[in-house]
Amino acid sequence: MHDWLRRRSARADDWTAAELAVAKGTRTVSVVIPARDEQDTVGRIVRTVRAALVERDRLVDEVVVVDSRSRDATARVAAEAGATVVAQDAVLPPLPGMHGKGEALWKGLAASTGDVVVFVDGDLYDFTAGYVVGLLGPLLTDPGVDYVKGFYRRPLADGTHTEADGGGRVTELVARPLLNMYWPELAGFVQPLAGEYAGRRSVLETIPFVTHYGVEVGHLIDLLHSRGLDALAQVDLGIRTHRHQGTQALGRMAGQIMLTVMDRLDRSGRVVAAEPPSALLTQFRGGGPDGTDREVVVTDLAVRERPPLGTVRADVPARDGHRPAHRAGAPAPPSGRV
Repeated sequence: MHDWLRRRSARADDWTAAELAVAKGTRTVSVVIPARDEQDTVGRIVRTVRAALVERDRLVDEVVVVDSRSRDATARVAAEAGATVVAQDAVLPPLPGMHGKGEALWKGLAASTGDVVVFVDGDLYDFTAGYVVGLLGPLLTDPGVDYVKGFYRRPLADGTHTEADGGGRVTELVARPLLNMYWPELAGFVQPLAGEYAGRRSVLETIPFVTHYGVEVGHLIDLLHSRGLDALAQVDLGIRTHRHQGTQALGRMAGQIMLTVMDRLDRSGRVVAAEPPSALLTQFRGGGPDGTDREVVVTDLAVRERPPLGTVRADVPARDGHRPAHRAGAPAPPSGRV
């Protein structure tokens, strides 16, 4: 692990966009942004990528925003900023729709065309073009690298105090201990659940996508098995600030990650359970004046996944039948809905 850290860790400023634009040669690059109710942030992210990396340095060839059933003006804002916007459910329409972040990522892979695909979350407040440049660096300069994870400092602010590395609570409490227990080769990843990463299409289309929050840890485990640790790299992107979720939302995220890990252990025969784990998570919220009354909330966290995209392309071509949800210059969908 220490040897891998030395050889496969880098900083975003190790490359410039102009250098990578030359290094990419005839290859094409897509930036895919999954977004659900991100009207306040997605426009600036798209404008930053287009201005710096599409128009100025010509490193990126397309910017695709996957509108994941937003209830606000995400689709319109992204399109006005210059992205090609696709409705999640309009991609590969013969397939029944699923829910979750991983579903949006898989649909984004299907709707994009680049030889190299960069995934960026749509809720970033301090996004810079350096995120994309850093993630592309190893892929465009080292043929031995297939997949690159971003890592960063994630400050957590509570209004009066900011903890420099307080973000990433699910990583530290759930994902990191599990990876260290069962896949210690992956222990060197600083942010194994990071939403910013990139890969070669030829590789991304060979792995399944868990449809919910287990997608990132599933990628690392599956790629470790299929490509080996040396094909994976990570890049320091600096500081990442985004909207933090509440404790109960993080509990649901943690449950999906745990179910994904257990599924991978079961598939490999490393852990054999007498019964499958329950996918129902019971939580409590609210309270009466005396602090004893609680509302019981039960959530089904069952892990579903999309198969490797390459296995479905022959039957359902990615571009056939998929329509953009909204493009710049077109009338906006009513109320920002798609």
